[in-house]
Amino acid sequence: MKRALIVIDVQNEYFTGALPITHPPREESLANILTAMDTAREHGVPVIVVRHSAPAESPLFATGGHSWELHEEVARRPYDHLMDKTMASSFARTDLAGWLDAQGVDTLTVAGYMTQNCDESTARDAFHRGMAVEFLSDATGTLALSNRAGSVTAEELHHNVLVVMDSNFASVATTAEWAGAVRSGEPLPRPNIWASTRGRA
Repeated sequence: MKRALIVIDVQNEYFTGALPITHPPREESLANILTAMDTAREHGVPVIVVRHSAPAESPLFATGGHSWELHEEVARRPYDHLMDKTMASSFARTDLAGWLDAQGVDTLTVAGYMTQNCDESTARDAFHRGMAVEFLSDATGTLALSNRAGSVTAEELHHNVLVVMDSNFASVATTAEWAGAVRSGEPLPRPNIWASTRGRA
């Protein structure tokens, strides 16, 4: 097993911009993201930092603007690969798949924002590429949504995605649980859709 940690879109847009993360509280999720980065560095786990990039005229993630920039605490930590993306999945139209293959990575740990959008899309794509996926429950986060289909709170949205992820696509764990697995070199418990549907989780 060879892990890599992918830190998705921890940019100012989610802190001081138009999309402030609300659940888990962004300062708490940020602290866990930084802990995950530090743990990865200490134990030789490669770290990929992803930055969402949009045209300069975009209202969100406008390339070159303050909101597009990485949060300063992420930016000042070492990483092994920095990549920009333009779609939800970190695999879409990027070099991520080739980079992971070249490093021999077979297990991808997902942290960053937003839970149901770029995090979930990346996790599903990794799963469909045959990788084991780990999803950090307290190092990810989101905000409330409301549209023609209805409304959902940030807490409900985050919780429901975690349940879906752990049913089939990813092993959901806290940062502390993941750090323990990294230190021991052991995998996290694999998701089990049969157990999830039978109420055995």
